[in-house]
Amino acid sequence: MVFSLERRKQDINVLKEETLDVLIIGGGITGAGSALQASASGLKTGLVEMQDFAEGTSSRSTKLVHGGLRYLKNFDVEVVADTVQERAVVQGIAPHIPKADPMILPVYDEPDSTFSMFSLKVAMDLYDQLAGVTGTDFANYTLTKEEVLEREPQLNSEGLLGAGVYLDYRNNDARLVIENIKRAAEDGGHMVSRMKVIGILHDDNGRASGAEVEDLLTGETIKINARVVMNTTGPWSDTIRQMDDKIDTAPQMRPTKGVHLVVDNKKLFVPQPTYFDTGKQDGRMVFVIPREEKTYFGTTDTDYKGDLSNPTVEQEDVDYLLDIINTRYPSADITLNDIESSWAGLRPLIAANGGSDYNGQNNQLITDESFDDVLSIVEKYQQGSAERYEVVDVLKNIKTANAESDTNPSTLSRGSSLEIDEDGLITVAGGKITDYRKMALGAVKATIDVLERDFNLTYELIDSAHYPVSGGDIDPAKVDEETEALAQFGVEKGLTESEARYLANLYGSNTPAVYDLLEEVDQVEGLTLADTLSLHYAMREEMALTPSDFLIRRTNHMLFMRDTLDSIIEPVISEMARYNDWSDEVRQQYTEELEKAVAESDLKTLKGDVD
Repeated sequence: MVFSLERRKQDINVLKEETLDVLIIGGGITGAGSALQASASGLKTGLVEMQDFAEGTSSRSTKLVHGGLRYLKNFDVEVVADTVQERAVVQGIAPHIPKADPMILPVYDEPDSTFSMFSLKVAMDLYDQLAGVTGTDFANYTLTKEEVLEREPQLNSEGLLGAGVYLDYRNNDARLVIENIKRAAEDGGHMVSRMKVIGILHDDNGRASGAEVEDLLTGETIKINARVVMNTTGPWSDTIRQMDDKIDTAPQMRPTKGVHLVVDNKKLFVPQPTYFDTGKQDGRMVFVIPREEKTYFGTTDTDYKGDLSNPTVEQEDVDYLLDIINTRYPSADITLNDIESSWAGLRPLIAANGGSDYNGQNNQLITDESFDDVLSIVEKYQQGSAERYEVVDVLKNIKTANAESDTNPSTLSRGSSLEIDEDGLITVAGGKITDYRKMALGAVKATIDVLERDFNLTYELIDSAHYPVSGGDIDPAKVDEETEALAQFGVEKGLTESEARYLANLYGSNTPAVYDLLEEVDQVEGLTLADTLSLHYAMREEMALTPSDFLIRRTNHMLFMRDTLDSIIEPVISEMARYNDWSDEVRQQYTEELEKAVAESDLKTLKGDVD
């Protein structure tokens, strides 16, 4: 298959001329998963994304397929059971992406700790049963204080009680998106990035029937006709619904910002992912995760009202995280200047899914203070000076004589919703990466039901729990062995062992197609052979249209290989310019785009390094 700039032009022609069964708006993980399911089920499928695939939320996560152990403190068994079971499904359909990486959870003798050693062991045992790993090599175990410090000598010993170790999975979020997109394209879907929706179309009966879109590469505006329109834009869900002049719906999203910072592992070394309370009694926990030769940590969780397309790391984010990390790892003494790279992302939380379950059935009289708070916030909302979620917060925090609730961004549910508006627009919102396939399944099932009911078109939904993404044709039970065999195949073709393993881990069963490029691509001066092959594969088979696409999302070079980034930027830009025949103006545009992204990742403004 070719999934390149040339394929993009062909797909746009189809979108102009044909009526789709479903048009998906949004190329993050939910849209990508929906496109795979729809295309594989035989629907004529189109997807448009105003940025690069995964450029928003879906490349800015903590990069885990997380099991949700902390929910078991309150014995939320159903939530954890669903999460760990779906995690196993994702590992089965994308075995080259999520990789088992046991997590260590230190426990401190502090007020409001999430776990005691006893409750942690109870939770981990239940977690193992739900995940089906009891009695296996991945079964949990506990560590004494001395054993924890032997494993992580930089960890603060004061108040440390011990730790638990349990199964979790690291993830490459952007790769998971592009592999879903590629499989959808292989199955006949028309996947187009940098195509911005500017309006929702309707038929004579007022039904949503497509979208007017602007091609951000050419400036051309076209109309795409579709029987069903699906909105999978995450934090932008309200924005798309507000474009639809046939519906009147209140905003439902409450995006929160999460920040992660990266330092060299010589500055902060952890042997495995580590997860602990912040120590600030704020109900939050923080991850510290090794990756490549780096260590990254996060996340923050704060309400966000800024530009959805460009959340940035602020000084208060850095101060918050460094205070926690330097308290937990005193000898690290990390400063702003130690941060090599960073990222900020938005969580598409649904405002109504509060951490406290206010169900309207509290019969106690509310206090005068709460009554006044309600009157005040409602008045502000009516005047336009307060957001809807702020009203929800006040309602959730109503105090009575014997009841009190507390809602903050960190306790908001990561639940998802599927809404069908009166004009037929389907919106899938909320959720988390682990649940993406189930969310997509529900959305495509709803689409097929509409097509059968209203258009007399019948499709059979594929079993997506057993349908591999692109690159996923590997036995999930033999991932290490098959990946090593792919790597050795690369060594036989002239790659070094480290280069071959890098490519095999990145591309899974597509690795031989990457090696095939050795027959037609000369090594680019300034790039390793592996980087040369990866770059050309990204341009030809992964719709990498800009240097930022390649260096940030097709690979994680900017985030976790910052040491060598500066030396390869010029060779990457030059080779992409040559291959795509860019004008000097286009080359300059993409160069400036990358420079801006690198400066933001480097925190140059905060460091005072900006000219």
